[in-house]
Amino acid sequence: MDNKKATLELGTKPIGKLLAQYAFPAIIAMTASSLYNMVDSIFIGQGVGALAISGLAVTFPFMNLSGAFGAAVGVGSSTMISVKLGQKDYGTALKIFGNCVSLNAIIGIVFAIITLSFLDPILRFFGASDLTLPYAREYMQIILLGNVVTHMYLGMNAVLRSASKPRQAMAATVFTVILNTALDPIFIYVLDMGIRGAAIATILAQLVALTWQCKLFSNSSEIIHFEKGIYRLKSAVVKNIVGIGMSPFLMNATSCLIVIIFNKSLYYYGGDLAVGAYGIVHRISFLFFMVIFGLNQGMQPIAGYNYGAMKYDRMMRVLQYVIISATLISTLGFVVSEFFPYYCARIFTTDTTLIELARRGLRLGNIMLPVVGGQMVITNFFQSIGKAKVSIFLSLSRQLIFLLPLLLILPTFFGLDGVWLSLSVSDGVSAIVAVVIMVNYLRMFRVQAKTNAND
Repeated sequence: MDNKKATLELGTKPIGKLLAQYAFPAIIAMTASSLYNMVDSIFIGQGVGALAISGLAVTFPFMNLSGAFGAAVGVGSSTMISVKLGQKDYGTALKIFGNCVSLNAIIGIVFAIITLSFLDPILRFFGASDLTLPYAREYMQIILLGNVVTHMYLGMNAVLRSASKPRQAMAATVFTVILNTALDPIFIYVLDMGIRGAAIATILAQLVALTWQCKLFSNSSEIIHFEKGIYRLKSAVVKNIVGIGMSPFLMNATSCLIVIIFNKSLYYYGGDLAVGAYGIVHRISFLFFMVIFGLNQGMQPIAGYNYGAMKYDRMMRVLQYVIISATLISTLGFVVSEFFPYYCARIFTTDTTLIELARRGLRLGNIMLPVVGGQMVITNFFQSIGKAKVSIFLSLSRQLIFLLPLLLILPTFFGLDGVWLSLSVSDGVSAIVAVVIMVNYLRMFRVQAKTNAND
């Protein structure tokens, strides 16, 4: 299909079919990505040991921090590209793509240099103990050396989705997952490289996928493609990218802070294995969150395009579909967490203490999971239409305004259980706030839709 025709369909094709076209590939890709993270943890837990899972959990703040910079560029760029394509401003969309490539390369390299220079102190600050530091260090040394590859790979995938290429974005992710899964046992077991082998497998898989993405963007017949002269950073473009991307940046950066405090609280009340239990809880919960992320990624170009084209009725319809779908997915996650926690934990380890800690964490930490899906969609929706300030507030309200104080207060009364419960209570309160804000905006959108219909 002609690329311009595919882009124009965002404003004409029935919303249900359009969402299926964009969301299903993203869901498959994100689910595959989550499974690949789980496979990494399973290989590490079963092949290296329970403490290795704890060491891996210590690296989560690193992933959040790196992801914060990547999201600032990737989400900001893809949202701007969607809006510009909706406005049929193809020249500006191409310049945004060029600036996205340059920013990802610069940030990826600079972030790696700085963090590698202070790796041990950073990991200590993130909650590593004498027992878990060696595992965390071995893993992050490789991941950070390949950081620019990760940034470029994720950034290219975000642009592919915005440029009406959801299937190609899905293919890149699924291929990465399959290759990483195949390489994991080779590097961990056959070559006896332990947790370092898992990191090498991850970067190699992303590098191969990135090579294929570059080939796709080398096609000059596409609207978004590599072209001489688009890579020089433009202050206005960078400002807009960062402005829109500030919401996911702050979300990930705040997650980094929260996970640090979370790890320290877990270690204080439960020791190294409690930190490992969070690693398991995080992987299980993230499997369902990634499906919702896939829905959000499918919604993003549709909502962004129709907002840019002032087709508010279509924009509101896709929002409704995605909220309902996300709520069903998060409810399924609640059922799994509450009724099958032992079997979830047993996949990762045979250590009975770690299994019991993870079982308790799943049941207490995911009590409010049914309402999380809608909150995540609403936050992403405001990103998709460029309402950065609203999205930033919703992101920060859940983590800083609600979760952080609860994380400091509840454990003093309930010990380790209080650490897990802080997640559930903050989820419930932040969902209420998101719904209240969304209802007010929907009223405005309906008025604008009626005005457009009368003109």
